Amino acid sequence: MLLYRHLNDLPFDKLVSGSVVTIGAYDGLHLGHVQLLDRVIAASKQRGLPSIVMSFEPTPGEFFSASSPPARLMRFREKFEALADYGIDIFYCPRFDGQIRDMPADAFIRRILIHGLCARYLVVGDDFRFARRREGGIELLQRVSGALDYTVEQVPSIVVDGVRVSSTAIRDALGTGDMDRATALLGRPYRMSGKIVRGEKMGRRLGFPTANVDLRRRQSAVMGIFAVRVHGLAAGPMDGVASVGSRPTFNGTKPILEVHIFDFDEVIYGEYIHIDFIAYLRDQKKYDTVDELVTQMHCDAGKARGLLHSG
Repeated sequence: MLLYRHLNDLPFDKLVSGSVVTIGAYDGLHLGHVQLLDRVIAASKQRGLPSIVMSFEPTPGEFFSASSPPARLMRFREKFEALADYGIDIFYCPRFDGQIRDMPADAFIRRILIHGLCARYLVVGDDFRFARRREGGIELLQRVSGALDYTVEQVPSIVVDGVRVSSTAIRDALGTGDMDRATALLGRPYRMSGKIVRGEKMGRRLGFPTANVDLRRRQSAVMGIFAVRVHGLAAGPMDGVASVGSRPTFNGTKPILEVHIFDFDEVIYGEYIHIDFIAYLRDQKKYDTVDELVTQMHCDAGKARGLLHSG
């Protein structure tokens, strides 16, 4: 998959015959996103045109709520890897800025979709809005499609157990520790990925060596203690228990992700791993003594082992 950040850099020679385009944040690549991408890939193959996902960095939500942005389900690298694995040809991800914010809907269609991306087939969700003050929608796209020679396919939302699948609904589930609901909406367990970095070796001194992963997020969608499965270090998944938080017992301030992998004690600095969050165990808590913390860590590990074994 090719990545482009600027409209002028797009490979016109590959797009001269047209393209199949979808637009959205694609944060989390949940069941609704998968349905859209399925239609993009199918239309791309049927028409012999390259597939394009257009997104923004930062996301519009981060731009409009700079002081308190919504938690990302995926950081940029995770989204890129997921789209590449899915078989998308081009990921166009311009910077969301004041110019994009103020662009009228008709200019967005002509300048970006038609002249920039050479869109001939557009796949969007049933709630798709775009351009200045979200003035553009499916009705406008369909109204001008004939004159601009493109087709619009509207894909309906997916509802799971009475809940419309969306990144917001998944954030809400993760924020309350409802991992079953989050898994149902995503179509898989919630995952965070990252490179293992050197920490303070606090866990090792307490008898629980941990792999420390830099969150690289302004806010995390999950906080607390979880039963997890780790991928990337062995042929199959490895069970463990993870903490996402600031280590209040040690007066920490910066949230970090620490993973204790059961029955594993190897030097793995620099490895890139994937952590699937299977079950929520408890909130963070500040303990009066380190001994109390260690006792609780043994309880957490035992509970996680039981949940993962039964699952």
